[in-house]
Amino acid sequence: MTTHENSAPEIKAIPETMTAAFDEFMEAFSEFKQANDQRLGEIEQKLTADVITRDKVERINKAMDEQARVIDQLALKKLRPSLGRGGAISLETSERKAAFDAYIRRGDEAALRDLEAKAMATSSDGGYLVPDEIDGEIGRRLASISPIRGLATVRQVSGAVLKKPFAPAGMASGWVADTAARPQTDTPQLTELSFPTMELYAMPAATQSLLDDAAVDVEAWIAGEVDIAFAEQEGTAFVLGDGTNKPKGFLAYNTVADNAWAWGSLGYKATGAAGAFASAGPSDVLLDTVYALKAGHRQNGTFVMNRKTQGEIRKFKDADGNYLWLPPAGPGLQASLMGFPIAEAEDMPDIATNAFSIAFGDFKAGYLVVDRTGVRVLRDPYSAKPYVLFYTTKRVGGGVQNFEAIKLIKFAAN
Repeated sequence: MTTHENSAPEIKAIPETMTAAFDEFMEAFSEFKQANDQRLGEIEQKLTADVITRDKVERINKAMDEQARVIDQLALKKLRPSLGRGGAISLETSERKAAFDAYIRRGDEAALRDLEAKAMATSSDGGYLVPDEIDGEIGRRLASISPIRGLATVRQVSGAVLKKPFAPAGMASGWVADTAARPQTDTPQLTELSFPTMELYAMPAATQSLLDDAAVDVEAWIAGEVDIAFAEQEGTAFVLGDGTNKPKGFLAYNTVADNAWAWGSLGYKATGAAGAFASAGPSDVLLDTVYALKAGHRQNGTFVMNRKTQGEIRKFKDADGNYLWLPPAGPGLQASLMGFPIAEAEDMPDIATNAFSIAFGDFKAGYLVVDRTGVRVLRDPYSAKPYVLFYTTKRVGGGVQNFEAIKLIKFAAN
């Protein structure tokens, strides 16, 4: 083979449209299937794959990951709202926007104080509420960056804690004849789940000359600086957070083998090999995990894993020779595994001994994100002269609300 035949496809330049990026991704997937088919054929004939073939598969796999990142970035850019907002703007909204702009640019608090006095919305902890336009923009973009937020149920609260009653055993019921007595059913046992909101902050800095520039959209600048920082912190916490000064991630809960599952823990299926998929029938654990969920949750199921783990699963075939992993059906859509969508969460652990590298579940039912209403900004022109700091905070909580709706895959012998 020539060097050209064994080289992975490279991105010569970043595509300008999602369609172009998606076309490149599909070309890479076609080459990946050819190379992987060759690798599997060599294993079948010689019990091992040629080193050159293995390297080619891995290079193409990495190239596909890079192209997927390009698609993600283009999708995020497309979601960014235009700076000119159409539609009628109420007088109250216009006044708050102008007052907030004066505070950000010049530190002029007078107009904001007047508005918040009228609305009885004075902050007890300092700072001012971001106008609705900025708060909404941050929320929309967070949903696209943080995959767990996009999958989970999101609740808005005005207090510090959301308390949620739950009946793990469900409500008691029974059949009776038309004229028979109706015996009293057992009282359902309720469990109270508590989801406190924790403070998440960012502190972008700007020069006064930037703030003095009338051409700069200050609202868009704050949202652009803050939303990525918030999303990265949230994404990590919703997966790995220990619940101390941050939300509790679903991987931080107790885990048990699924055949011994009990409320309060997440059940898992083991791959059968430490730090790897089983050598025989490696994809069986995926099927076992899917059917570990009840039908009502299974039909809403999503696989969650990072790109490296997804790269391993791309190589799997079923008994008929069909690939289990399928590319997105179009630009902006998700890849699928055995007919279920895949959400890429880079905070999921890499494949390693005893690692929970794959989750599958109905995250809408299983995980709850709690947002306290409002994003606050405190202007600080003194601490880092000549820069003006903007201490921006929001309160977020999260945790598992239904322990039977999420299952994990553990890379262990049992």
